Amino acid sequence: MGYFAEAEEWKDVEPIPLNEGGPNALAAIAYSDEYDEAMSYLRAIMAKNEMSDRAIDLTDAIIDSNPAHYTVWLYRAKNILSLNKDLRAEVDWLNETALQNLKNYQIWHHRQTIVNKLGSAEGEQDFIARMLVKDAKNYHVWSYRQWLVRRFGLWEQGELEAIEKLLADDVRNNSAWNHRWFIVFGNDATNFSNKKILDREFDYAKAAVHRAPQNQSPWNYLRGLVRHAQLPPDTLKDFAAMFADPHKPDDVRSSHALDLLADIYAAEGGRDDAATALDLLATRYDPIRQNYWNYRKSLLDAPAAAPIKTV
Repeated sequence: MGYFAEAEEWKDVEPIPLNEGGPNALAAIAYSDEYDEAMSYLRAIMAKNEMSDRAIDLTDAIIDSNPAHYTVWLYRAKNILSLNKDLRAEVDWLNETALQNLKNYQIWHHRQTIVNKLGSAEGEQDFIARMLVKDAKNYHVWSYRQWLVRRFGLWEQGELEAIEKLLADDVRNNSAWNHRWFIVFGNDATNFSNKKILDREFDYAKAAVHRAPQNQSPWNYLRGLVRHAQLPPDTLKDFAAMFADPHKPDDVRSSHALDLLADIYAAEGGRDDAATALDLLATRYDPIRQNYWNYRKSLLDAPAAAPIKTV
């Protein structure tokens, strides 16, 4: 007999075993005996919609064995909220669980539910920092961070400073670049017309390019600034020319600068210069994407789209 069958606390529960199609199931899953027993008791109390301390303890045991079981997480949240449990205690429990299961999505959905009900972000930014030390590009953590900023209005509560520290440690952290954009422009699109903020962001991204010219993230950030601020296509021409010159192929320091120059030349009508830059990318600086660069080159000779007729 297993633990639950022998426990006095569970004597009143008739477990419901898993039915996978009989003894000759086509693709039966090899659960451990302990997990199989725990799930049979969970099915029984879920069938009765039981809200109890023992139900919470049972979800704890199952999550310890299988932290990706989303149904168990949903049932745990329902119990925690229905019984008005100490939400701070639940967050503390989640901290340890998250640190042991870095890539688990269900943990962060549950955390969002609990913190939203708690109505306070106290300690959350510090815990996120702990998580990112272990995995600086954890998608679930970054998604939760954006939700947290929106939910509690943390736009100017140390987020930009935290991102700058992460990028100082690793300028190639594309997740941190994405969050910087979110913090600077996600809450106030008028920042695209704020010269002081735009100049700051241009200077920051350009400095990052100087640190690592072959890092695509700050180049994309610069392109985004030009596009969303509706600046002229040649805004970054002189800067990109510092890292690439299609007519001096041996001096190219960044394929991303070549890519940007190709776009700028094409926008200016400089078909030959654009073609030269794309040829260099296809044959020398990014040959693994040769077909893409050749396709881009073919577009240089494509006729402009006819204007849409209106009545």
